[in-house]
Amino acid sequence: MRRDLPYALSGLALGVLLLGNAALAPDAAPAGAIDGALVLVMAAGLGVCRRHPVLALVAVAAAMLAVHMRVHPGVSAAFPVLGAVYVAAWRGHRAVPVLASIVFLGGFLARDISVAPADRPGQQIAERTALLLGWFVAANVAGLVARQRRAYLEQVEQRAVEAERTREEMALRRAGEERLRIARDLHDSLTHSISVIKVQAGIAVHLARKQAAEPAAALLAIQEASSAAMRELRATLEVLRSPADGDRVGLARLGELAERTRAAGVPVQVAVTGQPRDLPAEVDQAGYRVVQEALTNVARHAGSATAEIHIEYAPARLTVSVTDDGQASPARPVTPGVGLRGMRERVTGLGGTLHAAAAEAGGFAVRATFPVEESA
Repeated sequence: MRRDLPYALSGLALGVLLLGNAALAPDAAPAGAIDGALVLVMAAGLGVCRRHPVLALVAVAAAMLAVHMRVHPGVSAAFPVLGAVYVAAWRGHRAVPVLASIVFLGGFLARDISVAPADRPGQQIAERTALLLGWFVAANVAGLVARQRRAYLEQVEQRAVEAERTREEMALRRAGEERLRIARDLHDSLTHSISVIKVQAGIAVHLARKQAAEPAAALLAIQEASSAAMRELRATLEVLRSPADGDRVGLARLGELAERTRAAGVPVQVAVTGQPRDLPAEVDQAGYRVVQEALTNVARHAGSATAEIHIEYAPARLTVSVTDDGQASPARPVTPGVGLRGMRERVTGLGGTLHAAAAEAGGFAVRATFPVEESA
């Protein structure tokens, strides 16, 4: 409606100009209430010409032709029609503006012939007809040119968007290839080395206990550290591999993640409220990654703790929270590491919010909220 207001105000201004010209013109008849009503119809028509160009053009042309027949205000009666013709041509109509121009010029010419002075009937008719004909031809041509220019600009903009999307796709593809290369290198080199360390440490512990001797504390630390390093390396490799290279991770695989965490020695409980539904791929994956990173932190820093995962589906949002009853407390603030910073960047990049802090009753809580459209 706000975009239509300038058109309606222009129509009122043209109506005031028309009635003023009629009052000053020596050969014009006095305007009455009917003529004022016709001016209001013209202004209303111009007010909706952007949304309904054909209907507006018919209403404006008919109203101004009636005013010209009744009052004969001169060429000022053609100004609103010229504007409506331009808008109709600009909106993509060709035949209707031309037909409306011909009908209005025909009516205007007929009225001029009927009131032309007897001593110079042809001169005034020819002058006004030539002037109006040029104006109407210019209005039709200008509208078509404006439409062609707008179509050209839209095409250029679309090409720019396509080029930008192509560049983004190429950048994403290259980034994905680089991630896969790094993942392969880590898997082929680091995974093998850590696996050897873990196996050798396990064998040494087993032999020591078989001989009824207590394994050295350093040996047990090596075994535990190698196991933790393997878990973290697997999590890193999962992050590096894009979803397109395998099964896409998401909240549907939350059960598998919880089972792996339980196998690592951390009891996990999962609670879901609301009606589970399909989510945008990036939100679904981000929710899974938040839970994954939070559980990794529980296993690394919480000590002997129990973790609870809560997924809440709401009409316009998704909330993912992971809490534990570990050693964290408000008295010892947690220094954000790479994992927490990456988690926050992932959540805020999707327009969500992340709260990660020690709970008042002890333990640590991570809560991420993502906006989700209801049509998702």
